[in-house]
This record gives sequence, structure tokens and C-alpha cells, in this order.
Amino acid sequence: MAIRVVRLGEDRIPGEGLRLGTVRRPPRGVRKEHYAARNYYDAWLPELAPSADLVSWALSEPFNDKRWARYEKAYRSQMREPSAQRLIAMLAALSHQTNLSVGCYCENEVRCHRSILRELLVEAGAALA
Repeated sequence: MAIRVVRLGEDRIPGEGLRLGTVRRPPRGVRKEHYAARNYYDAWLPELAPSADLVSWALSEPFNDKRWARYEKAYRSQMREPSAQRLIAMLAALSHQTNLSVGCYCENEVRCHRSILRELLVEAGAALA
């Protein structure tokens, strides 16, 4: 059992389990009832996405190392909020019982909050695939 970190909208991997969208906004132009069928997500957890302000700032110009460090610091700060901490702890615990996946739309995981979320899950004791 484990958590897999994925790009939303890509084909599912056999045994991936429930796919959780850790994004601020649902996919554009896709009806709610089609989210799972189009490989976006089965359940939405916007509480684990960066805030709308942080997303806007991140999209305002390309990342360089300095901007990425600032983004990571801000996102980690947001994930220290009690509600986010509870969700991360729950996912970490569930990862030892069932397969799950968490994801975002970004093409490049290296410059996406899901890379940081992966680290936060590991820090919380999650089993990762």
C-alpha cells in the first residue's frame, strides 16, 4: 500500500487507488461528473493546494531558483495550518492501509507543489510508491 504522486489528467496506473486532486480549481471545461472518467480526480482536496494568492504569484513569471525557494517556503508555511496538517497525517496513515494518489495539473513536477507535498507526506511517515 502506498501513495503515488501523479499528474492529473494522465492515464491511471493499475492499482493506483483513489485519485485525489490537490489543486485550487477544478479542471476547466470538464463537467463534474467526468472528472474521474477523464483521469483528473475522484475526490477534490483543495486544502492541500497552494492558496489562490500563491498560485497567482507563481504563475506571474517563470521560476528560477530564488523564486522557487520563496514559493516552497510559502507553501510549506500554508501546509503548517492545522487543517492541512490533519489531512497530511490522515493521508500518511491511509497510505499504510490502501493505495492512493495525489496530484496536480502541472507538467513539470520539479516546479510544482506536488513535489513539496511528496516531501511533506514522507515527513509525516507516509508510504510512497
